[in-house]
Amino acid sequence: MEVSCAFPTALSSPDDIALAESLGYARAWVYDTPQQSPDLWMTLALAAERTERIGLGPGVLVPSLRHPMVNAAATATLAALAPGRVAVAFGTGFTGRRAMGYRAITWAFMASYIRAYRGLLRGEVVEWDGAQMRMLHPDGHAPARPVDVPVLIGALGPKGHEVARELGDGLYVTLQLPEFISEYSWVPYLAWGTVLEDGEAPDSDHARVAGGPGWALAYHGAYEFGGPDAVRRLPGGAEWMAVVEEAPAPQRHLAIHTGHCVHLNDADRAAWHAGGHAMLPDVTISGTRAQVRRRLDDLASHGVTEIVFQPCGPDTRGELERFLDAANS
Repeated sequence: MEVSCAFPTALSSPDDIALAESLGYARAWVYDTPQQSPDLWMTLALAAERTERIGLGPGVLVPSLRHPMVNAAATATLAALAPGRVAVAFGTGFTGRRAMGYRAITWAFMASYIRAYRGLLRGEVVEWDGAQMRMLHPDGHAPARPVDVPVLIGALGPKGHEVARELGDGLYVTLQLPEFISEYSWVPYLAWGTVLEDGEAPDSDHARVAGGPGWALAYHGAYEFGGPDAVRRLPGGAEWMAVVEEAPAPQRHLAIHTGHCVHLNDADRAAWHAGGHAMLPDVTISGTRAQVRRRLDDLASHGVTEIVFQPCGPDTRGELERFLDAANS
């Protein structure tokens, strides 16, 4: 299983990706979350200039945020800057849309978008939004078409599976493993967590800042996919909901997604201190080196071919080093 990393796109991400390359990580993915991040294509271009080997790509692009021509042109640019190192993943917008108050896009829209996007990279005339178009870049403005870049699809259910099977080169997954995972030869799995020292408590300060942001996704995801009742069934869920419901209903998504994948927000902290921290080993890849290694072996046995680890907290180097050490032990 390859060991890759991910970053919630930040101004430090190009340097973080260069660090990950020096440590031996296979690939670096960055998030398409414009409500809390700098532009991911600018970030990846800077990372391409500062690296030589590591794979680069958005994990995941949210189609509704850009016209397919914009993403196709950006993909071609990155492919020219980092030839042979680019892969692109698409998703329906867990953070990239829900944190702005929208629901996820439909899989029908996703399929139409990817067909147009891939057609443009092949140099074809495609129809989008009632108009016919083609990449017209002269020599020196983009690589000659076709631009061959692998495309992965973030799918968990049957509709996504159909799109991934028809239009994708692999499956990009997080939070859970779909039952159809064995049908794909390339399956990156995005995960959070932290390597704890032997005897370190799961509610230590280190566990909270390094593992907490990934742990908090259990509450964010439960709310978005199951509603308040699903959250209240979690340890600390009632305390989490009490904080969220202080916000006006039209702005509640702001209270939920503030700090998403970066730090604990007020609701997350309330849940953590109310006992929710006990879930850390269950909902993230957190534990001693031996425990992390066993979790990775289990993921590999279920069909994951690439673990994608997102470090959190102030010590990015330390988190990357410890996780890679556990993965290779």
